[in-house]
Amino acid sequence: MNEYVADKTRYEKMKYNRCGKSGLLLPALSLGLWHNFGDSSPFENQREMVRFAFDSGITHFDLANNYGPPPGSAEENFGKILKKDFRPYRDELIISTKAGYYMWEGPYGDWGSKKYLIASLDQSLKRMGLEYVDIFYHHRYDPNTPLEETMEALAQAVRQGKALYVGVSNYGPEETRRASSILKQMGLRLLVNQPRYSMLERRMEDGLQQVLEEEGIGAVVYSPLAQGLLTSRYLDGIPEDSRAMKSVFLKKENITDELVNKIRKLNEVAKRRGQSMAQMALSWVLRNGKVTSAIIGASRKEQIADNIRALDNLSFTAEELQEIDAVLNS
Repeated sequence: MNEYVADKTRYEKMKYNRCGKSGLLLPALSLGLWHNFGDSSPFENQREMVRFAFDSGITHFDLANNYGPPPGSAEENFGKILKKDFRPYRDELIISTKAGYYMWEGPYGDWGSKKYLIASLDQSLKRMGLEYVDIFYHHRYDPNTPLEETMEALAQAVRQGKALYVGVSNYGPEETRRASSILKQMGLRLLVNQPRYSMLERRMEDGLQQVLEEEGIGAVVYSPLAQGLLTSRYLDGIPEDSRAMKSVFLKKENITDELVNKIRKLNEVAKRRGQSMAQMALSWVLRNGKVTSAIIGASRKEQIADNIRALDNLSFTAEELQEIDAVLNS
């Protein structure tokens, strides 16, 4: 690939939102490296997607220690891309990583102990060739470790200069409020929570959104397209190369006739709005300003381009929202 020079108009192409009550602005769409950035995916395609995303104004790249496969390889590949293409642009990037799921054998490679989180962050920095990440997340609440210990690990990462901000992911309303309170006592703020949120997964609206607003915490949401369900991929059956055929998270038995029927009806609403199903799903997540950024996944740069066009129409009429709710509740 030729030497990379970023598009001079990149910041004119993206909308940026303030993350909670912080000084940090995040792009309305972030690129997630959960899928398609491991060793089983072509490296030059990964590189092309990251370049295209940044050229489009996407400054936030979301990783975790276990992304791959194999675990760790997404960070390693992203590190190679950083080294080849993005050295001059490091100060224009928001790079986030996480620890909290199983990563290595034995009692210190999972959950929420200080031992695991600090060791994992050191490994992540080494894999990516970085001195610090912009956001370090605890990836899931650990009911067996005192929350004070987990938050102390996040605070230590900031004090050591290994992370600028800290966040939590997959934390419910009460755990989020407690985490925020503990960090405040340490003189730090909880920047962000990263929950799953889409038209088909609305648990975030059951108390969590309210806590985030009250505490001044941003919301960066994952799976806004429900693992590809909220796209045109499944309108006519399950394609052989789809995630439902390959993923451990999306099972083909979950794609019922009833669900496909709902998605077809939602697709009709999208058509009337002049959007694809995926574009409307992203617009819906971002619709009321309560979500700072939605994390998109991609297997090629054309998908990123298609998703970005969602930002051309983020407003919904009351009638459209009622129709969408009626379909979802039917």
